[in-house]
Amino acid sequence: MSRALEDILFAAPSPQARKLTRVVSVVAAAVLVLMAAAVVFRFHSAGQLEPRLWEFFARPTTWAFLGKGLLGTLASAAMAAAIALALGLVLLLGRLAKPRLVRWPSIAVIEFLRGTPTLLLIYVCFLALPSVGIKLATYWMLTLPVGLSTAAVVAEVYRAGVLAVPRGQTDAARSLGLTEAQVFLHIVFPQALRYIVPALVAQLVIVVKDTTFGYVVTYGELMQNAKVLIANYNSLVPVYLVVAALYCLVNYAISRASKRLGQPMH
Repeated sequence: MSRALEDILFAAPSPQARKLTRVVSVVAAAVLVLMAAAVVFRFHSAGQLEPRLWEFFARPTTWAFLGKGLLGTLASAAMAAAIALALGLVLLLGRLAKPRLVRWPSIAVIEFLRGTPTLLLIYVCFLALPSVGIKLATYWMLTLPVGLSTAAVVAEVYRAGVLAVPRGQTDAARSLGLTEAQVFLHIVFPQALRYIVPALVAQLVIVVKDTTFGYVVTYGELMQNAKVLIANYNSLVPVYLVVAALYCLVNYAISRASKRLGQPMH
């Protein structure tokens, strides 16, 4: 890399660059404010901000119903995440295995699950499996496909983390007489996890959002319960705004928790 390119990429910005950055930031913020104002105006014009459409949020039963849906979302997302993290590790080990009889089937499973839409897997559990005598509860009709679909992506995230660990670490561990399993469990994988925390968090957020497919199997998650409220009160925008805020809070909590996991251990 030439010195000039290093200066462009890594040197501190010049006063002119900082001034330009401030101007662009102000312009972008103004555009976002104008867009938000335009959206609010359209909602107001459509009558979606009238008090009568918000009154039912003052009832405890409304929040109890939304809370029940949120618990359903969290239950499905937590189990799907556990399946994805565990199965992703199994697929990673299979992909890194030296025997072809183990490696190639693992690669095939990863590529199949990565290339198949989650919604299609849900339809398989909902429509195809019952036709051959396999009947799952609605919870598993949603949770299992989401977990399987995410597991393939998590396996690739794991692999990226493993490959990011400096080779000198593994060579040093082998020179101390550690077995391949010990090197992976005690040296490589713990370091890989530190590298991939942001990517894993992104996948967990996607898992939470994928639970919105619960409407296909009529599983009582947050979005399904929101549709019930909309049908009963004819309050489309207010319900979706509140539900969006709840999803944002859940994903923010996941991000905050990940920062603790990503901190160096002392």
